[in-house]
Amino acid sequence: MTQEPQRVGLVLTRPSQVLGEEPFYHEFIEGLERVLTPAGVSLLVKVVTDRAAESATYESWAARELVGGVILVDLVPGDDRVAQVSRLGIPAVVLGDPSTADGLPTVWTDDAGFGRDAVRYLAGRGHTVIGHVTGTMTFAHTQLRRGGIEAEAADRGLTLITAEGDYSQESGWAATAAVLAARPGRPTAIVYDNDIMAVAGLAAIREHGVRVPADVGVVAWDDSAQCQLTVPALSAMSHDVGRIGELSGNAVLAAMRDPTAHTVYEAPKAQIVERDSTR
Repeated sequence: MTQEPQRVGLVLTRPSQVLGEEPFYHEFIEGLERVLTPAGVSLLVKVVTDRAAESATYESWAARELVGGVILVDLVPGDDRVAQVSRLGIPAVVLGDPSTADGLPTVWTDDAGFGRDAVRYLAGRGHTVIGHVTGTMTFAHTQLRRGGIEAEAADRGLTLITAEGDYSQESGWAATAAVLAARPGRPTAIVYDNDIMAVAGLAAIREHGVRVPADVGVVAWDDSAQCQLTVPALSAMSHDVGRIGELSGNAVLAAMRDPTAHTVYEAPKAQIVERDSTR
């Protein structure tokens, strides 16, 4: 009898149209597979539309012994998925801040620190009123990023105008319109929580008769290829998303070998890449 192939599970809770637009997870999965495939481990990805469906997926996978490990993403504070996978006995890795993981291994990006870096960069270019178009505010990484941006703006005496999106084009356009309409004073720079919302924000800015970068500078997040293809090209807080995927692959393989390990893997530091949208 041949041994059942090993699998790692990844459940993405997103509206299908948002996932189709979002380059982060495409690059993340490529990085994962660069590690898992040579190890003889396949990746099972399931897209669902809500947390109840995600939880049901883990129950089904555990009952059928379909996966040897899972990667948890987009955690919220006190996330019940952490306790669930522990109860089910599925080795798991959290992509997110260690504070959300309750002892599980984590692949960590310093969202609060990177948020501060984005504000420092814009402050250094003379901006005193800054907009921030956030992702979904229930997510812990969004809260941490916004907290870092707010703290740095407060430390420097800057005005911060925020609007919430959900990582989609539509929300990026609407949140940009809200930020531009804020009173008193329109921001002279806007930071976006992903590239898709930043690209949509460029269109909204143009439709409001505002010029980039002459009137408003734009900084995207993650730095996918789309940032270089827009006109003007988008400055971005650049993450090596493929490397984050590789770290996650190595972390979940280690967790499958030793489920008691509680290692924190720190992702490479993000860096501002300056392009035409802030020059």
